[in-house]
Amino acid sequence: MVPSSEFSTQAPSSVVMVRPHHFTVNTETAADNRFQLSNENAGDLSPLAYAEITRAAALLREQGIVVHLFESEGSNTPDSVFPNNWFSTHSGGYVAIYPMKALSRRRERRSDIIDMLKSRYRVQEVIDYSGLELDGLFLEGTGSMVLDHIDRVAYAVRSERTDPIAVERFCTQFSFEPILFSAKDPSGFDIYHTNVLMCVATDFAMIGLDMITDSGRRREIVNRFERAGRRVIGLTNAQIEKFAGNAIELLGGNGRILALSTTALLALTAEQIGIIGESARILPLAIPTIELAGGSVRCTIAGVHLTPRD
Repeated sequence: MVPSSEFSTQAPSSVVMVRPHHFTVNTETAADNRFQLSNENAGDLSPLAYAEITRAAALLREQGIVVHLFESEGSNTPDSVFPNNWFSTHSGGYVAIYPMKALSRRRERRSDIIDMLKSRYRVQEVIDYSGLELDGLFLEGTGSMVLDHIDRVAYAVRSERTDPIAVERFCTQFSFEPILFSAKDPSGFDIYHTNVLMCVATDFAMIGLDMITDSGRRREIVNRFERAGRRVIGLTNAQIEKFAGNAIELLGGNGRILALSTTALLALTAEQIGIIGESARILPLAIPTIELAGGSVRCTIAGVHLTPRD
């Protein structure tokens, strides 16, 4: 039976999403995102992407999730549908803004989203790391880091988009313990974002263990979760390629849910689905067009870990 709770440290009950009006696959980010597919000769994908986010937001709201849905009407931010990369929110009233590698992605930062957070939630301080871009140091939010809000651990795969110095700076400021490691796909390419490799929920963690190159680090991560009483669900390389690791736990009106794509759900085994179901209800969201850009459900959702104003 899925537990119900009015509060969850790990699973937010409010999220920010961005609905794209001019969606396209970002050619600038293709070099290091092996999950990204070409959309040549596919025609205008914008209506499909717009409809997918519209439907996903509606399904989340049906589950009791507060969805702050913003519009991306410009044509120069092809990855704007993935807001979790440029900002994150944290208990105690803190917001972080991140340094992005691609020039096109830096244009995604929006003052109206930050202003909404300040007006609807108790925000004490906004910490802006975007100046690190001038030093060539990048850290793309909760794409670069998968945060364990319960045990205060930041898991991060080293890549061109995730610099260890930036990770250390964030962890010092926000009181997380950094656990950095290397991970590669079967072709030997670095995993570009940690959140395609793993998902941390309240009672379980889903991880592409075979992609972690250091066996000692792999055992350390597994032991860390098991000592905390979490079930570790090992994901195969094929499941990772289907975005099975790119999920997010949220708190709905009737308890915790795990939001992931229909692509990801079809890749899971019955046993894995059963383990998840002991802790959270699975909510599949169909976003196949969005997934062409190399990200899935987790990437489209920026969780709000802030206290609402009265």
